Amino acid sequence: MEHAPLPLPALHASHGGVWLREGEGQTRGLSKGEAIMAAADTPLLILNAPLVASRLGYPDLSGLDVLELFAFIHPARFIVPTPKGLAHALGLAEPAGDDDVPRLLQQAAGTLVATCASAGWAEREGAWSALQSLARLRWPWAQILSPQLPRPERAEKWLFSRLPEWEETAERAQPAQVSLTAEEVAERLEQLTGQGAEQREGQRLYAIEAAHLFAPRPREAAPHILLAQAGTGIGKTLGYLAPASLWAEKSGGTVWVSTFTKNLQRQLRQESRRAWPERRMDGSQPVVVRKGRENYLCLLNLEDALQGGFGGRAAILAQLVARWAAFSQDGDMIGGDLPGWLGTLFRARAIRSLTDQRGECVYAGCPHYRKCFIERAARASAEADLVIANHALVMVNAARGRDHAQRPTRIIFDEGHHVFEAADSTFSAALSGSECIELRRWVIGPERSGGRGSSGRRRGLSARLADVASYDEQGGKAVTEAVAAAEALPTEGWLQRLHDGEPSGPLEALLAAVRSLTYARDESGGQEAGYGIETEAAQLDGNFVELAGQAQAALAALRHPLMKLAVRLDALLEDPPDWLDAQGRARIEGARHSLQWRIDLLSAWEALLDRLGGPPDPDFVDWLAVDRSDAREFDVGLHRHFLDPAKPFARTVLEGTHGAMLTSATLMERGGPSGEDWDGALARSGANWLDVRPRLSATQSPFDYGAQAEVLIVTDIRKGDIPALAGAYARIIEASQGGVLGLFTAIRRMRAVHGRIADRLARSGLPLYAQHVDPIDTGTLVDIFRDDPHASLLGTDALRDGVDVPGRSLRCVVMEQVPWPRPGILHRARRAAQGGSAYDDRIIRARLAQAFGRLIRSKNDHGHFIVLSAAFPSRLLCAFPVETPVIRLTLEEALQRIAPVVSLREGNPGDRNAAQPAGSSFEP
Repeated sequence: MEHAPLPLPALHASHGGVWLREGEGQTRGLSKGEAIMAAADTPLLILNAPLVASRLGYPDLSGLDVLELFAFIHPARFIVPTPKGLAHALGLAEPAGDDDVPRLLQQAAGTLVATCASAGWAEREGAWSALQSLARLRWPWAQILSPQLPRPERAEKWLFSRLPEWEETAERAQPAQVSLTAEEVAERLEQLTGQGAEQREGQRLYAIEAAHLFAPRPREAAPHILLAQAGTGIGKTLGYLAPASLWAEKSGGTVWVSTFTKNLQRQLRQESRRAWPERRMDGSQPVVVRKGRENYLCLLNLEDALQGGFGGRAAILAQLVARWAAFSQDGDMIGGDLPGWLGTLFRARAIRSLTDQRGECVYAGCPHYRKCFIERAARASAEADLVIANHALVMVNAARGRDHAQRPTRIIFDEGHHVFEAADSTFSAALSGSECIELRRWVIGPERSGGRGSSGRRRGLSARLADVASYDEQGGKAVTEAVAAAEALPTEGWLQRLHDGEPSGPLEALLAAVRSLTYARDESGGQEAGYGIETEAAQLDGNFVELAGQAQAALAALRHPLMKLAVRLDALLEDPPDWLDAQGRARIEGARHSLQWRIDLLSAWEALLDRLGGPPDPDFVDWLAVDRSDAREFDVGLHRHFLDPAKPFARTVLEGTHGAMLTSATLMERGGPSGEDWDGALARSGANWLDVRPRLSATQSPFDYGAQAEVLIVTDIRKGDIPALAGAYARIIEASQGGVLGLFTAIRRMRAVHGRIADRLARSGLPLYAQHVDPIDTGTLVDIFRDDPHASLLGTDALRDGVDVPGRSLRCVVMEQVPWPRPGILHRARRAAQGGSAYDDRIIRARLAQAFGRLIRSKNDHGHFIVLSAAFPSRLLCAFPVETPVIRLTLEEALQRIAPVVSLREGNPGDRNAAQPAGSSFEP
């Protein structure tokens, strides 16, 4: 049913121009200045205010954002935040062009407003109460919606009353020891793929190999380890879900699948429905998605925000998030069903403030503990057959998980080529100003007078453990000593004091010395370029070592009372007083877990400082750094990483499992006598640190890369010539008619290219988006790119891997140069330990293989992989499938090869023999 348009003026701005439609009049084009004046005079209907503001160059733009209205009317519903996406979500006709978008905005707004009066509005519950709060906050849409949304006859429940409580369940028995035969695995795979589906021999063999990780373990600390290369297109996900679902059914155990990207987690959730129902007969979930605590909405933080903790636009965001929370499937704010664009309409910091970023949860001390999304997911995962998680969560839980009995024993690491970097991040230490500030807040609590922070989770130890301190004299004394010792940590304004040469306290004095020495020694050129700078923690003078010793003593003075407090809490749990009920016990157990985390952190910092001035530890790489962005300092600190993070990964994660599988399309390298080189994969997997012999398996892709893809190395674009680079990107996008994913190794070059070509392309109907330019999160940028076959997207490392865009929307991947590794101190140490330039080549080939993997995602895909660099060494060519044609040519010749593919894709083949360049073997 089509509703009357909302008769308000509507504005649309793109790189191609600006258009305004009056409430009852015609659409007209206008200049940016005229648009700014119009927006200042009266509220205008707009779509994605931050994006329109960036197009106009007017950051103070405000108005009636249709996306905000959509978030209120349809919380937790997916939409691509573009005119086309809005039309599809509401069942409206797509706009014919940019000049038709203002009409669409009026039609969409009318449809959404009319929904409020509809008896079939599924998300009505709680809307009236939320609108009253939004009206008091002067939300622009409130006046328009109020007449359409009558007061309900029965009072609406508050969000925190409506959310269901989780329930405790009996502990699950350990899994039975079973073996899987090749025949039953193949039969289960056939069930999952469906009758009549294409039978893929590679997928069948892969599934049978994957079944080996579920065999009974022969001895302690000797898990079954499988490294499985799975070529793109073999059906890897169902390949390992077949034996996983069979083992879970026969043994009663839980399988964990760990990914690196949120996109694969969503894909896994969809694929798992082939093997498991949404709910069991008893209502429990057989499949659960688990993420780190920082991904979920914290109800205590939300309550604090709703009751005055947020002001201005952030307070409006809190109300819209509360609307979403009532309808969310799992409370996942990062990659879940909260629209990724919602935070960018306001500010990302406000979204982060609604999650538990620093592990400050008070557990059972929280009034919303029984309704907590995080606790619900944790308990559901204990009863699940399949838990979908991420590499960081699996590693953190293994390192400092609260419940050892619930640690996963059968793990499949999909996107296994990222395990090394995930371990590198997890098992590292950073003694920096920002980390010290967070620790100080955790111990002391908020220190700003008049703030409301103390009513939320951001309370110090004294407030969180007041009852313990009053009951246990030694515990109370330990809390007092810890709070006093934490005064030595940096306070707000520390960075400015370092800049002014006026540090306060032993930790700030050390950080001041770190900053001064880093600037003095840096030879990277990063100072002039505005990037972060670093120097190795070696050849330190006596004064620096003395300052490190004073800082170490201050940290030890904090760690000791925390350890005493941990002992007192253990004693309280072993011999509880009469007043300690189950909820109080859970709160103390949570506090004990948080204490151990901080004790371990302080121990790591002390160990880092203890080595300064002495011989280096061969297991670690230490350095000093000043973190900067666009020449603005935001942190200073000392860093420690394992030289080989696969070692702690193996000892902490793999050794305790019964079976683990690392799988990826780019796990191993091509090369060696057999065409397979597993040395790098074995080293990065951690398998070499265990007393086991891993199984190795390689399944080739079914795609015909020789007919579906070409690698074009363009030889006439000079390095550093930004105008030529920008011109090349523009001409490639025009020849391909969009569908280009451009990958850059430097944000500055990407911004320069985007700024030179975006307007030109928009005038040809080819929208161009870019990370770090458009005020849109990466996930939403990919959604927009996937939804529009004429759009192109520029980005950096985040887009090189984990982006799945099959079909016409991605038909050309362009890299601006060879992705050389950044020559930092950590890289230099690992390079020296692992073969020099051969180590560099392994990294580059892996990056090229991952980027190439974005191009061909189905048997019907065709496209080009282009590198705009004459300096492309031939030794790197083995990164690509062996049958893929590789051609060195000029830009003009490359454009001739792209155009025929576009013609065929558009269903306009013409004279194929005339269109195809001479000597080409590429057959779309």
